[in-house]
Amino acid sequence: MPEREVWTPQKAAIRLTKICDRVSEVHGVARFPVDVSELALGTAEVFKWPDPIAKVESVDIKGFDGALFANDARNRWMLLYNNGLTSPGRIRFTQAHELGHYILHRLKRDEFRCSSDDMLSWEEKNIEAEADLFASFLLMPLNDFRSQLTTDVNIELLRHCAMRYGVSLTAAALKWIECTEESAVLILSRDGFMKWAYSSAAARRNGAFFRTRQKVVKIPTGSLAACPTVTQERAGVELPASLWFPHAERNACVREMKIQSEQYEYVITLLCLSRTASFWPPFTTDWQSDIRRK
Repeated sequence: MPEREVWTPQKAAIRLTKICDRVSEVHGVARFPVDVSELALGTAEVFKWPDPIAKVESVDIKGFDGALFANDARNRWMLLYNNGLTSPGRIRFTQAHELGHYILHRLKRDEFRCSSDDMLSWEEKNIEAEADLFASFLLMPLNDFRSQLTTDVNIELLRHCAMRYGVSLTAAALKWIECTEESAVLILSRDGFMKWAYSSAAARRNGAFFRTRQKVVKIPTGSLAACPTVTQERAGVELPASLWFPHAERNACVREMKIQSEQYEYVITLLCLSRTASFWPPFTTDWQSDIRRK
């Protein structure tokens, strides 16, 4: 089933975004949140493909949030999502993630099974990250998303975005981290340890990041994230940046925000930092260390 045009996550999402814009304009229906189920059933017609998604269905699929299967003839697809998902935001993002697989990867495989760990993994360089990126651009178009950021970003503003687009607070926060010019870090933790951490481009340039893929990273004592009596802090509290980043410049501060989810037993932490402050450790190299030892 060869196809001439190569679709990136952003390009494919923009194509469908224009369709959604036009439908909203012509029929006077609400633009957001996106009805992913209806959109998925019509996607093949938009792209002029012969193998449509024929069914979008909630089923009991143990261990997976979503799945995409082709029939034996590979001329029909079925998009499934776990009936155990109770959050409309998680359902919508899961559906959009599987739709991303259909558009971007269906010529490579005839089935996809995606767990919760495959969702919101934008830093990885694989098909799951591409499906996440597609879902982000489809559900939260960049121009509209930026138009919502009229004040300094805090948890309350990100919650407004989450409600507008019908996604989780985590998805909205990740979208902001991905597109902002500010120095910020988003952290999801459980039982006092980081599950993952995602830094904005400015934060990474300044050395404000955590290597959660390479090692176990503990939430620092004294932070709001580590405090069991603080379940939420939406506006943010100013703390010494060295609390989170031991090598931070003297007098550098961090504005820490926190939301604790009892339902999923995790903590979302948002750290906003100075755009100019450096958090890199003192420069040393292996050869310098060898010289000192000699």
